[in-house]
Amino acid sequence: MMPLQSLAAAAPTPDGYLLVLAIILPATAIVALVGLGGRGAAGIVLATLAAQLIIAIRVLSLVWQSGAPVVYVIGGWDPPLGIALRADGISAVMMLTSAVIFSAAAAFAWKDYRPPRWSPETRGSLVFWSALLAMASALNTLFTSADLFNLYVALELLTFAAIPVVSLKGSAETLRAALRYLIFAVFGSMLYLLGIVLLYGAYGTLDVSSLAELIRPNAATLVAAALVTVGLLAKTALFPFHLWLPPAHAGAPAAGSAVLSALVVKGSLFLLMRLWFDTFPSLRDPAAMQILAALGAAAVIVGSVMAIRQARLKLLVAYSTVAQIGYMFFVFTLVPVLPGESWIAASAWTGGWLQIVSHAFAKAAMFLAAGLVAEALGHDRIRDLAGLGKQLPLIVLTFAMSGISLMGLPPSGGFSAKFMLLVAATAEGHWLWATVIIGGGLLAGIYIFGVLARMLAAMPDGTAVAEIGRGRQLITFALAGVALLLGFLPLEPMALLQIGRMP
Repeated sequence: MMPLQSLAAAAPTPDGYLLVLAIILPATAIVALVGLGGRGAAGIVLATLAAQLIIAIRVLSLVWQSGAPVVYVIGGWDPPLGIALRADGISAVMMLTSAVIFSAAAAFAWKDYRPPRWSPETRGSLVFWSALLAMASALNTLFTSADLFNLYVALELLTFAAIPVVSLKGSAETLRAALRYLIFAVFGSMLYLLGIVLLYGAYGTLDVSSLAELIRPNAATLVAAALVTVGLLAKTALFPFHLWLPPAHAGAPAAGSAVLSALVVKGSLFLLMRLWFDTFPSLRDPAAMQILAALGAAAVIVGSVMAIRQARLKLLVAYSTVAQIGYMFFVFTLVPVLPGESWIAASAWTGGWLQIVSHAFAKAAMFLAAGLVAEALGHDRIRDLAGLGKQLPLIVLTFAMSGISLMGLPPSGGFSAKFMLLVAATAEGHWLWATVIIGGGLLAGIYIFGVLARMLAAMPDGTAVAEIGRGRQLITFALAGVALLLGFLPLEPMALLQIGRMP
C-alpha cells in the first residue's frame, strides 16, 4: 500500500491549472449560453463536458503516476492566507466518475433538449443545460477545494442548480417537491455555515489542512462538528432527512434524475467523509460513529421497504437511492482513526468508495432506463410493465444489470463494495452491521426481481409501445456495464484511494 501523505504538503504541481479549468470551463460555458441567447446550447454543453472528461482522465493519470496529489495555489498565496485546490486519489476518482456520468446524461438528453440548429432555446431547455453545467462546476469545486467557505459556496451552487431541474416540468407535484428540497437544503446550509463560523472563531482559519493540525476536542469544536454533520446529512438525504429525495428525484426529467441520484447527493457525502477522516480525526468518538452507522442501517431498511411498496418505477428507484446511501455510512465505524495501519480498515475504506462509485453508475443507468420505459409506454406504473422484455429487451437487460449491482451480486461493483464492507464488519465484530448488509441485499432483490418479473410477463393485447432510439438505449446499457465491470477489480485495498490521505 502506498504511504499516506500529509494534507499540509500542498506545494503547487506543474499541472495544477487543470483543477482550475475543471471549475472554470463549465462556468464560462454558462456565460456563453446566455450570451448566445441559448443558440447551439446542446453542442456547447457536450463540447464542454467532453473537455471535462479529458481533464478528469489527465488528473487521475497524474495522481496515479506521481503517487501524490495535484495541487494549485490560487493567486500564489499559500494557505491559510490563500486558497489551494487539491486533487488526491479520491478526488481524482470522483472527478472522473462525475465527468463520465455528466457526459452520458447530456448525450441522453440531446433528443429532448436540442432545438433546431441555431434557433433560440426554449426556457426549459436553456435551464436544463445551464443547470447541468452549474452542477458540474460545483461538484468539481467540492472535489478539489481545501477551504471550508469555498466548500460552502460550492454546496450552495450545487443545490440551486439542482432545484430548477427538479421543477423543470412545472407541474404542481414537481413544484412541491422542489420546495421541499429547498427547505431541507437551506436548513442544511444554515447548520453547515454556523458550524464553520464557530470553527473560524476558535482557530482563525478555514483551511482544512491547517484545521487538521490545530483542532482540539473542546466544547466549541464538538458543537461545530455536530452542526456541520447534521447540515450535510440533510443534504445527503440520510434517514431521517430523506423525505425530500424520492419526490424530487422521481419528478425530474430522466437525465436530471440520473445526475441528481448518481452525483448530487454524493457531493455532500464526499465532504462529510473528507471532514471526518481528514479534518476531524481527533474528534471521532466511537459512540458518535456508531450513531452514523445506525442511521445508515435504518436508511438501508426503511429505503428498501419503501421501494418494495412503490407503484411507480421512478419512485421505486428513488427510494432505492435512500437505501443505497445507507451502506456508505458503515465506513464511519469500520474505519478507525488510523486506517492505513490495518488491512481490514483499508479494505472497508475501499469498499465504501467503491460503493459510492458503483452506485453512481448503476443508479444513473437505472433512472435513464426508467425514463425510457415511461417514454415507451406513456407511464411508469410497475403493474403495467408486462411485455417490455420482448419489445425493449436492451432496456430490461440494463435494468437487470443495474439491479445486480444494487443487490450486491457478483460480478458487479456493488458486490465488491458490499463484500469488503461485510468482511470488515465481521472481522471487527460488528455483527449487526453485517446482518444489515446481507439483509439489505435480500430486500433489494425483492423489489428488483419484482420489477423484472413484471417486465418479462406477456404483453396484454392492444398495448402500444413507442419506438425508442437505439442510441439512448446504448448509453444506459454502457453505464450499467461500467457498474458491472467494477466488480472485476481486485478484492483488496486500492492504493489509488490512499494517495494524499492524512496519516
